[in-house]
Order: sequence, then C-alpha cells, then structure tokens
Amino acid sequence: MFSHFFKFNKVSKQQDKLIRQALAQYQNELFPAGVLVIASNLELTKKKGNIVVAFTLPFPCQSEYPAIGEHIQQVLVAENDQSSIELQIKIKIWPVFMHSYDGIKNIIVISSGKGGVGKSTTSVNLAYALQAQGASVGILDADVYGPSLPKMLGLEGMHPRSPNGINLEPIIKNGIEAMSTGFLADGQDAKIWRGALASSAFEQMLKETFWGGVDYLLIDMPPGTGDIQITLSQKVEAVVSVIVTTPQDIALIDATKGINMFEQVKIPVLGLIENMSYHVCPKCSSKSTIFGEHGGKELAQAKAIPLLGQLPLDIKIRECADLGQSIQEQDPQSNIAQLYRTLASKLTAELYYQKDSRSPLN
Repeated sequence: MFSHFFKFNKVSKQQDKLIRQALAQYQNELFPAGVLVIASNLELTKKKGNIVVAFTLPFPCQSEYPAIGEHIQQVLVAENDQSSIELQIKIKIWPVFMHSYDGIKNIIVISSGKGGVGKSTTSVNLAYALQAQGASVGILDADVYGPSLPKMLGLEGMHPRSPNGINLEPIIKNGIEAMSTGFLADGQDAKIWRGALASSAFEQMLKETFWGGVDYLLIDMPPGTGDIQITLSQKVEAVVSVIVTTPQDIALIDATKGINMFEQVKIPVLGLIENMSYHVCPKCSSKSTIFGEHGGKELAQAKAIPLLGQLPLDIKIRECADLGQSIQEQDPQSNIAQLYRTLASKLTAELYYQKDSRSPLN
C-alpha cells in the first residue's frame, strides 16, 4: 500500500528534469545564479493532478513567488505538459555572522551622511517591507538627537516595560519590534544627550532589549559622520551598513563621507539607496528629477557597491509617516509599496550573497 501511494505522488523523471531546469534558468537581480543553486530541501510531488514544488530560500522575497511559478509553468507547457504548479516556498534566514546578541539573527545599520535625505522614513518602510516579504523584523532608533521612530510607528508617548529592572521589552506595532531613545525620554530630553550618555543609552537598547528572535534588526543611525556616529558604529558587532542619499550633489558628497567612515571602522557597506530620485506627476504621469539625476548610480559605481534601489518623492510616503501607518497595509498594491518590497529583498539578498558562507557566490 505504501509503495503504491509513493508512486502515485511522485513526479515523472521528465517533470523533475524540467522543473529543476526552470529553477536553474530563473535569473534576475535577486537570483543572479538562478533559484536552484540557493534553494534547499527541494521536493517535487503530485497532489490531485497538480505538481507541488516545495523548497526553502535564504532571504525574504514573497513578491517574487508568482513569477517563479509562472516561469516553471511556461517551461512545462513548452514541452506539452499541462500540469498545474503549486508553489510551497519557505524562508529560512540564518545569521550571517557570529555575535553575542540574543534574539537577533542579522543587524543592518541604516545611515546617511547628512540629515534630510529620508533615512528614518526609509528605515521604517524597509522594516514593513521586509515583514511583507516574509521576515520577522525589529527596528532600533539610535538617532539620539531627533528620534522619529515613535511618531512614524504611531507610538508617541509609549514607554517600554522592564520586567526585571534591567532589561527592556520592545514595543510592538503591527508585528514590528521597536525600541527608541524616544521611548526612554521625551523629545526635548533626547535632543540634549551627548557623548557617553547617548552611547550608553544606545548600548542598553541594543544589548538589554528582549528581542523576540528577529531575522533582521534595522538600526536607524543619527545622520552625519562625526564622533558620535563612529562611536555608535564601533559598539555594534557583526554588522553591515546601508547608505541613504538623494541624487543632489551636496548629499552625494556627504554620502561619500559616510561610506568612507564605515570603511574606516571596517563595517561592510552592502549598498546605496537613492531616495527622492524622481517625482511622478499624479495628473500627467511625467517624471521629474527634482534633485538631479544618476548621482546615486554614479557614486555606487565609483565606490564599487550596489545601487540597491531608487525611491520616488511620493506624497503617500509622507502621509503614512505623519499618521504612523504602514503603506504596506494602507496601499499594498501601490507602486511605492512594491518598490519598498523589491528594495527589501534586494538588500537581504545582497547580505546573503556578499557575506553568507553558504552563498554560491562566496
């Protein structure tokens, strides 16, 4: 009986070959060497006439699933196989580096060479986009001079609990675990923190928060490249960084300083995010490059780092930030929500390909 059941659910050798071929051929920015080379636990079975394709991927990319399934389907149809495909993809995210932080797998610092480029807004939207793509996420607001995370998450006036008088419990909003200097002191108090006090508060939040097993912790750093930024960066072990800039010349000069700072403290820079790259007119759909054009691309090329994404100047981003809402929930099918999801997958894919010893590119 068992043998008969097994045969009934097994795909043919031809189907097995075609599906593996399709997964190997599916290549883009997220899968430069194809899906098959990074997929683990691949299982192909039949279920009520459908072919179930199950495997595990090492970074979050849920929005990519429909295209993967469609590609497999096309490969089968081209060989006159009309079987329907059912994808069952799991995400298994491993720590890229060894570190001593409990409840955190990977840490990514989000930084900018200057203020006003949308670093904090990008950090929050990246957190929500990572969650939408299948990851568990925490965000730590280390901007001790102007913590904006409480407002952007709709958590103003909230304070973390300390169950034992030492550790802190993160405040959770829509499944995102959050900690901020803005939760520890009101806005005016935070603005006058300096040096050792700011540094110790940052260490407390990072090391003494009961993070709940997040795949990625995003750290929203203070803008700039001064002593406080260097000090905070050096206090984080096993971390990688991302630089946010606009295409404007002055912002690019400061972004270059930021990249140089991380090189100085030996923190790898995964890539560059160009924010406010363009504006699309809501009436005529024409695209305007208000702050310049190609600046982020040229800087990324000059520094030999990836340009992870280009985000528009969009009123929906500002509206959601002001209201403490997530665009992934409010308007998930919008172009900007999709851009953030693509950016989130690109960022975590780069972390895997560049730094994970299990990567086929290492």
